[in-house]
Amino acid sequence: MRVDTATPDTAAPVYPAPAHEHPNQFALLMQRRFAPYFWTQFSGAANDNLFKFAFTVMVTYQLSVSWLPPALAGLVIGALFILPFLLFSATSGQLTDKFEKTRVIRFVKNLEVAIMLLAAVGFLGSDVSVRVPVLLGCTFLMGLHSTLFGPVKFAYLPQALNERELTGGNGMVEMGTFVAILLGNMVGGLMVAVPGVGPLYVAISCVLLALAGRAVAQFIPLAPATDPGLKINWNPLTETWRNLKLANDNPVVFRSLLGISWMWFFGAVFLSQFPSFAKEVMHGNEQVASLLLVVFSLGIGTGSLLCEVLSRRHVEIGLVPFGAMGMSVFAVDLYFASRGLPFAPIMGVASFVSHPAHWRVMIDLALLSLFAGVYSVPMYALIQLRSQPTHRARIIAANNILNALFMIVSAILAGALLKAGFSIPQIFLFVGLANAVVAFYIFMRVPEYLQRFVALVAPH
Repeated sequence: MRVDTATPDTAAPVYPAPAHEHPNQFALLMQRRFAPYFWTQFSGAANDNLFKFAFTVMVTYQLSVSWLPPALAGLVIGALFILPFLLFSATSGQLTDKFEKTRVIRFVKNLEVAIMLLAAVGFLGSDVSVRVPVLLGCTFLMGLHSTLFGPVKFAYLPQALNERELTGGNGMVEMGTFVAILLGNMVGGLMVAVPGVGPLYVAISCVLLALAGRAVAQFIPLAPATDPGLKINWNPLTETWRNLKLANDNPVVFRSLLGISWMWFFGAVFLSQFPSFAKEVMHGNEQVASLLLVVFSLGIGTGSLLCEVLSRRHVEIGLVPFGAMGMSVFAVDLYFASRGLPFAPIMGVASFVSHPAHWRVMIDLALLSLFAGVYSVPMYALIQLRSQPTHRARIIAANNILNALFMIVSAILAGALLKAGFSIPQIFLFVGLANAVVAFYIFMRVPEYLQRFVALVAPH
């Protein structure tokens, strides 16, 4: 037996599904109920990261700001971007439940265009004392843009897709998000480094991406409001607490929220340490750090896409233990693969990939991220399926709040471990072992995960 809907979705589907079953999840990209939505979220994720990374490179290498030293720039920009998730996620969940979802999406994309026009002023200005505060303000506003888009991004899918499409649709979104993050970082870093005209290229690209996202959002079908009579509570503190209590009313959903938030904790440790890991442990340059990011992102995307095949086109939570096992196994092996590498001069990508020992590291990174994708996609689909439709966006908002908190805690703990003298490979080992403990706790509290895993792997 697969996961069934606990509370049927009373809202009408946004667009009729085809009478015949499509061959795979990629066929969704040819359908109006999914394709405009996919490219809207893809462009937004790419723009977020193009803007953030280009700005980070600027204040690290190109601008001299006494009150924002390069060592702190990345931390400050990251903190400003994530702060709106803590402050406004609860409000954005209410807005998504109350209003027609496509209307919310188009409002958010209008906001993105306005923010990017303001950012263009920051990129192109001549007075550093004005440019940096303007771009810091835009960083916060882009975080707000992502906060508003988060609940509607996932609440839209159950109204657009049926149960057999939900895992594949979530896999496509997860894959698209990580590819967009990867492309945004790479393009932002390359563009801003072009002598003389880099900031101009970045400004133009950010505005064009925002306009492209707004244009394609116009083609997303209408998605009816699930709780139009909802009275908005504008107090973020009381509403955040109410959302968490609402999620906790359904133990399976709440533990899935915790499971997803743990995945973000796990992933944030690796992503935040890639530059230092590449330089101090692998003895590689900036291009090697980028290569590790590419490997990690492609792994997540591949794992996300595999979920539809592995689940036999159902919401299959039996994949979650499978994903958790792989995450731990390859995180622990990454420790053994990367410890004790002989000291070497800083090398480029060509020299790096010519060493056989480095291939083991890249394979470990690819597989642990692949299993992270397999782990997370079924839980996103389960939350969408098991949440009460009238409260779905608020449950997803609670997930975003927990994700932000877990990522903040991961940064603090990783920093504390480094300050205490632990090496980066040791931190990866700790996270891999902690993942096994967390997974064991979740699966003991919710035996349904292990029961479905056994049913999935048992011969039929």
